[in-house]
Amino acid sequence: MKSDIEIARSIELKRIKHVADETGIPREGIENYGRYIAKVDGNLIDENRVKQSNLILVTAITPTKAGIGKTTVSIGLALGLKKLGKKAIVALREPSLGPCFGMKGGAAGGGYAQVLPMEKINLHFTGDFHAITSAHNMISALLDNYLYHQQENGFGLKEILWRRVLDVNDRSLRYIVTGLGPKSNGLTQESGFDITPASEIMAILCLAKDEADLRRRIENILLGITLDDKPFTVKDLGVAGAITVLLKDALHPNLVQTTEGGAAFVHGGPFANIAHGCNSVLATKLAMTFGEYVITEAGFGADLGAEKFYDIKCRKAGLQPKLTVIVATAQGLKMHGGVKADALKEPDTEALKRGFGNIDKHIRNLQSFGQTVVVAFNRFASDTDEEVELVRLHCEKELGVGFAINNAFAEGGAGAVDLAQLVVDSIGKTPSAPLRYAYNDEDTVEEKIEKVATNIYKASMVTYSTTARKMLKKIHQLGVAHFPICIAKTQYSFSTDPKMYGVADDMEFHVRDMVINRGAEMLVVIAGDILRMPGLPKEPQALHIDIKDGQIEGLS
Repeated sequence: MKSDIEIARSIELKRIKHVADETGIPREGIENYGRYIAKVDGNLIDENRVKQSNLILVTAITPTKAGIGKTTVSIGLALGLKKLGKKAIVALREPSLGPCFGMKGGAAGGGYAQVLPMEKINLHFTGDFHAITSAHNMISALLDNYLYHQQENGFGLKEILWRRVLDVNDRSLRYIVTGLGPKSNGLTQESGFDITPASEIMAILCLAKDEADLRRRIENILLGITLDDKPFTVKDLGVAGAITVLLKDALHPNLVQTTEGGAAFVHGGPFANIAHGCNSVLATKLAMTFGEYVITEAGFGADLGAEKFYDIKCRKAGLQPKLTVIVATAQGLKMHGGVKADALKEPDTEALKRGFGNIDKHIRNLQSFGQTVVVAFNRFASDTDEEVELVRLHCEKELGVGFAINNAFAEGGAGAVDLAQLVVDSIGKTPSAPLRYAYNDEDTVEEKIEKVATNIYKASMVTYSTTARKMLKKIHQLGVAHFPICIAKTQYSFSTDPKMYGVADDMEFHVRDMVINRGAEMLVVIAGDILRMPGLPKEPQALHIDIKDGQIEGLS
């Protein structure tokens, strides 16, 4: 089989204006970024049509380094629905350069289930990530400048809560000192970088409903605490207008196409292990305005991505998904059943059965939100018929949920028809109930954390560091305890230990720190040893990315 990038190059792309025409998007509402990409005006959203659309969430079992294929399933489902004659649109996040040049090599799907043009989507795309990075660091520069010039007037911050960001995995930038050298270089102070997907600006862009809301949220960003214990915000800095200007174009969702010429919105890119893990509300609602069925995904496993999709994105945007698809693989289940990474391709039905606990817990969690759930099984060449049948019987007979094999990677839309039919039938017969959130707005922050930790992760206790306790006090003092929580933890386990596979049981959930995202209107709860600036692996994908004879290689 051809590589992902070879498949992508082999497909004759439609002009993006024709994709818009076929989708019903008026040409006056799009701005071309070349022949095959366009920005779409968010003002085209029709809330009545949004309510009539069928929103489908794609999530997954706890991921492993063997891969699960959630994006491929999301795109494949859109292709399969199109094969059934349905008007389907997929709405995804934008890839980050960090993982593209680090672990993944790309995040635009795979095989014959991709969004195109994949090279541009995986690289600089329409510049959204650069705009977010620039806007975030512009605030940092303006804040440093304000502190430098106002110190003679007696102004200062006893605590700075704003870090810098960069869309590169760079462990050396996690903790730094700025302002070294002569006095003219600014105030000497400790600082650090997070990766751009963790930026509060990223979250704000993904949650804002329009330009006015974007500006309001930017004004509310908490930068620090003054010497007299008052919050100091971007509004106090007086630069919200300038920051909004930098984000004006980035706010508009991006329209591209699938490998079979269907419309796809790709916009925003927060990670689910360190942020809220969902694409923009604007992109999702635009897709729902013009699509009968809309497929979106939330990052990593259901414990991280799906929970935040329901509790943050849906809660704030008023969205009601009709169905949730959970993606599973035999290799992933076997790893959760105790098989080593180098033996996952070997048949092992007993390990597969031991791994069922992971998918069982995820499905029970999803059902607790009122969701109708079906399983999409990504089949690999090494999977035996016996293994596939075991998973099918377990899902259909023991769990009572729908099951379908997804072969979109190898076959495109034709390989996802069974999954698409299952989705249509499930929505038609037993659509999801109205969302039941994991916690209430009026719950205390501690209650919200405890409910997610004990019910979703199966923790037996929640503990707090001294730093986290201090932040809890600050949260209550600032009157933001009603915000939803966004838990940052390892994606490889229900617990805070990345090597605790399967289902965590009787474990301590330790809260190390908390971050107040006053503009994004959520509280980031940092649990365990998770870092918001990843490092590069020993052999980063950058070693395999090259350009030869004008053609890019190494992206996937």
